[in-house]
Amino acid sequence: MTRSGFATTDDGVRLYHETTGEGEDVIFVHEFAGDCTSWEPQVRHFARRYRCTTFNARGWPPSDVPPDVASYSQRRAVADIVAVMDALGIARAHVVGLSMGGFATLHLGLTHPERARSLVVAGCGYGAEPSANAHFRAEADASAAMLLQQGMQAFVDRYSTGPTRVQFENKDPRGFAEFMRQFATHSALGSANTQLGVQRVRPSLYDLGESLAKLEVPTLIVNGDEDWPCLAPGLMLKRTIPSAALVVLPNCGHTMNLEMPDAFNREVESFLSWVEAGRWPRRDPRAMASGITGMVK
Repeated sequence: MTRSGFATTDDGVRLYHETTGEGEDVIFVHEFAGDCTSWEPQVRHFARRYRCTTFNARGWPPSDVPPDVASYSQRRAVADIVAVMDALGIARAHVVGLSMGGFATLHLGLTHPERARSLVVAGCGYGAEPSANAHFRAEADASAAMLLQQGMQAFVDRYSTGPTRVQFENKDPRGFAEFMRQFATHSALGSANTQLGVQRVRPSLYDLGESLAKLEVPTLIVNGDEDWPCLAPGLMLKRTIPSAALVVLPNCGHTMNLEMPDAFNREVESFLSWVEAGRWPRRDPRAMASGITGMVK
């Protein structure tokens, strides 16, 4: 049975959430183009063993759509995860995030590690590389302008056929068409405000090195091998976070949980099993030695 309701944040925003199943808690945090329904293949799979919660970010109806850009930020995105957890009485959870949700999940681990049993950070890295930052900010500005001037459908038609989405369309045309229909129901205002308040100004992952190196929460980084903007940042996260492992799904784009749900679920399920058994490792520092054999210092 699925139970739904609303959590209220400290700034008065109501966030819609759904919970299915029983067991240890798993929170799914959606991407910019998604919403709580985007996790359906994961909820169907993991609710057999876990209590799964999905929610719509602020700006994604039926969650509230604050009209002011100042109500949207990376810090707010993290606080909203905590607000949903608090509303459901969840002290700690496995947190799984994709893209925009992956950034929020990672920042949750950095700022509230006591709330996370583990982190799955998928498709995280758009605009993070220093050389790509200016271009990414310009894209956020252009996206917000298009959303406000031309509306959601025109934006979806342009955004969804980008170079990291075509893999999903080619593999699963019916699934991709459903994804597009759901995307088009979103709020143009909420999406534009998120582009300006969250995406455009969030800190680069490369500026978080000191904090990332101290992250002890078990972490799984998942990328598609054709999700080009996320590959280098994913490898950087693997090298920097001592509790991190990296999975790269073959011939896969950005929308990986829908494009390759079986492979995504399998990797996440294996990861959660290791964490729950208390056997997820922290990287041996010797693995970071230069060279191949370590014989030459």
